[in-house]
Formats: sequence, C-alpha cells, structure tokens
Amino acid sequence: MSDRFFIRLFAVFGILNGLIIVFKPRLLEIGAHQYVLMAGNLVMALITLASYLMSRKGLASSNHNAFIRAVYGSTLSKLLLCVAGIAIYVLAYRPDVSKLTIFILLALYLIYTVFETISLFRLTRLKK
Repeated sequence: MSDRFFIRLFAVFGILNGLIIVFKPRLLEIGAHQYVLMAGNLVMALITLASYLMSRKGLASSNHNAFIRAVYGSTLSKLLLCVAGIAIYVLAYRPDVSKLTIFILLALYLIYTVFETISLFRLTRLKK
C-alpha cells in the first residue's frame, strides 16, 4: 500500500508552523505565547504520527476489532496527552496563562485529529 501520510503530515506541520511565525506580531499583541504554540504543534505532529502508526497496525490485523481498539486507543491517548500538555503549560505559566493559547492548542488538536481521520479513511478505502 502506497501511503503519503508522512509527506502530508510534514506539510501540515510546516504550514501551521509557518502561520504561527507569520502571525507572530499579532499573536504577541493579543497575549498568546508563540513558543508554546510552536512546541504544541511539534508535539501534536509527533503524537499524530504515533497514533496513525498504531491505527495502521490495527488495520493490518485480520481481526476487525483490533482496528477499532487501535483507533479508540490512539484517539484517547492523543486526547489525554493533549490535556496533559495543556496542564503543564498552565502550571508553568501560572501567573500569565493565555486562554487564547489554550484555545489555539485545542484547535491544533482538532486539525491533527481531522487530518488523521481523513488519512485513515483513505487507507481503509485502498484496502478494500
């Protein structure tokens, strides 16, 4: 199976990092933490890669339940790691936590989750 997930993931990561860099003056003006967003983008890309590989391994299994368990497990682990990252951010920046930074990090979670879901959907269509 030919899979271009890695190229697409790198492209999404690059585009999002580029947007963070381009809008740096605006982000700083409204109180968002640029370096936290860039680190969050990197962590979400790595978590998405691990989650996708786990789901793909479940897809390769002959047992259909293994795929469902892998998708649920990867989604749950990604969500828990995202929440843990936000908790670390809140504890580290306690006096000046930016709510906007938290919402942007949650938007990154949503973008990467949709991206992974679309990629897995394409992969399941190719398998048939």
